Formats: sequence, structure tokens, C-alpha cells
Amino acid sequence: MRLLVAVAGIGFAVLLIMMQLGFRSALFESAVRFHERFDYDISLFSTDSVFIVRPQGFSIRRLYQARGDAAVADVTPVYIFPAVFRNPWTHERRSINTIGFPPADPLLDTPGFAERQSLLTGQDVVILDSQSRPEFGPPSGGLETAFSGNTVLRTEINDREVEIAGVFHMGTSFGIDGTVVTSVDNWLRLFPGRDRDEIQLGLLRLVDGADANTVRDRLRERLPADVLVMTRADFVAREKAYWNSATPIGYVFAFGAIMGLVVGAIVVYQILFADVTEHLPEYATLRALGYANRFVSGIVLQQAGILALLGYLPGLAAAAWLYARASAATNLPLAVTLERALWVLAMTLAMCAVSALLAVRKVRRLDPAEVF
Repeated sequence: MRLLVAVAGIGFAVLLIMMQLGFRSALFESAVRFHERFDYDISLFSTDSVFIVRPQGFSIRRLYQARGDAAVADVTPVYIFPAVFRNPWTHERRSINTIGFPPADPLLDTPGFAERQSLLTGQDVVILDSQSRPEFGPPSGGLETAFSGNTVLRTEINDREVEIAGVFHMGTSFGIDGTVVTSVDNWLRLFPGRDRDEIQLGLLRLVDGADANTVRDRLRERLPADVLVMTRADFVAREKAYWNSATPIGYVFAFGAIMGLVVGAIVVYQILFADVTEHLPEYATLRALGYANRFVSGIVLQQAGILALLGYLPGLAAAAWLYARASAATNLPLAVTLERALWVLAMTLAMCAVSALLAVRKVRRLDPAEVF
């Protein structure tokens, strides 16, 4: 029974740690989907923007000023803002991320986008992310299946009738439940109060052989201070830093992983301490025979290692099952990676080793004469 309690406690700790680290990884990975899949070398972003979900606008003149640099091959203005989407099957309304761009320009390097990009030249035509949350699709689920073939649906975005001409593959994040992409003209029809000369993101592609860091530094000196000039790595790092430090979400997931370690350590310590207490005469005999503390501690450490492995395996299996369930429900990138599995295994072994060393202190101070 004590063994089962120990294995269950360690398994629960492993499960808690895996889930917290998995959600934290999904947070960062999903938050930078667009940053990594936009087609660009350098980006322009308003200094007033906090993160990409609700970016602030800046003058499109900054983009054309950057285009004047000899190393900049071409540029793409991008318009981004949430809109109200009416589900064409259930007629429920939800906020959706809406992106506008010149349809002749490259925008996203993601499956299904290039094949349907030309459709956006039509009036009031959009394409929908097939990996949006299930609330944007049919009650039976499966946006990809719903748009198989040449299916075209009509619905409303911001109370304007639009045509969903197809889907592409992107995914959700903690700030974006779904995404539609359309042309600049169609985007401005959805947001009639917005100015064409005010964009939310500028994408710059450089000539072959140009160094992005060098061009970035040069543009930072030339452009006014109302825009941020960032390489792809800078843009990704800025978004991750926002979610990790400027919001409580990153802190909560990290704290949850630490609490999992603490819970597991307490369970293992209690189990090992009770076991050591029950076997004090045996340990005293070993001490009386001349065995050193290192040998006695090694016995308890081996026991802790066995418990760690026995508890780790069911905890890992439970985490993999929950990852699959959570990923299917949220479309977040949740999966057991080899790196995370090994990292949690190392933490589990360390957790049990520390508990064992604390539990064996009683043996270290043991006087065999007192026991017998």
C-alpha cells in the first residue's frame, strides 16, 4: 500500500509538472505563430503596441521610407484588428482576428495559404483558418472537412456579408481564437472608420545577401522613433517576453511546475521517512558492522530512484493522454517532446534524491547502542 501511495504521489507530481510545462510551452509557441510564418526579414511595429493581437497603428509612410533603403527589396503593409464573426452554422458571434494585405504580395508561409491567396482579389472574400477554435465551425466539428472541395459559405463579419472562399492552416493561441485573411480593400470595408494610410504591421524583405541586423540598425537610425524596427528574432523575442513577464500567465505556469515538484518531494519524503523509521534496527545493524553512512544513504537513494521511475511512467502516460485531449479541444500545440520528457525525468529523479537525503538524516545520526 505504501508503494502504491508513493507511486501515485510521484505520478501526480509528474503529471502536474508536465501539464504546466506543456501549457507554458504552448503559450510561447502559439503566441509567435504569425511572427514565425509571416514572409519577412525585418518588421515595423508601433512603439505603442503591446502585442500582436491588438496592435496600434502607425503611418504607412514609415514603410515607404524604409523601402528607400538599397537593401530592402519590397514591402508589405499589413492591417490587423479583431472583428465580430458570425458562425454560418450556429449563427453565434465571436471575436476573430482579421488580417488585411495586398493579395499580390507574399504574406504567410503556411499550408493552404498560397493556393487560395488569389481568391482574395474578389470583393468581400475572405479565407478562414481551419485550425480556429471549434466555436467557429459546424457543431459536428471539422472546418477542414466542411470546406473540402470547392465549398463556399456566406456569413457576416462586423455585420457585413462576406464570402468564405476556403481555408488555410495556422492555429490558435492564448490571445487568438481564430483568424480570417482578406485583401486590404475588403479589410477596410469591414472597418470603414479606419484609415488606409494607418497600418498595424510592416513587413520588409531584403535583397539576397543583405544582413538583417545591419539593415535593422541602419533603419533604426533613419526612421522616426514612433516605430520599432525588428528582425524576425527580435519580433519573436518581444512577443514571448510580453507573455512571460508582462502577463501573469507565464508566471502562473512556472509556479505550477514548482508546486508540482514540492508536492512530489513531500510525498516521497514522508514515504521514505516512514520506511527508514520502521527499519532502524536493520540500519543500526549495518552501522554496527562498520558500514559507512555513504553505504546506508545509497540504499535509501536507490529506493528513491526506483520510486521515481515507477511514478514517472504512469505520470508521463497520463500527461500524453491529457495533452491529446487538450490539443483537440483548443488547437494549441500540446505534445510530449523528448526534450521535455527527459527534463521532467531529471527533475523527478532530483526531487526523489533530495527527499531521500532528508529522510536518511535520522540514520546518519543513529547510534547503534541506543537502538539495541
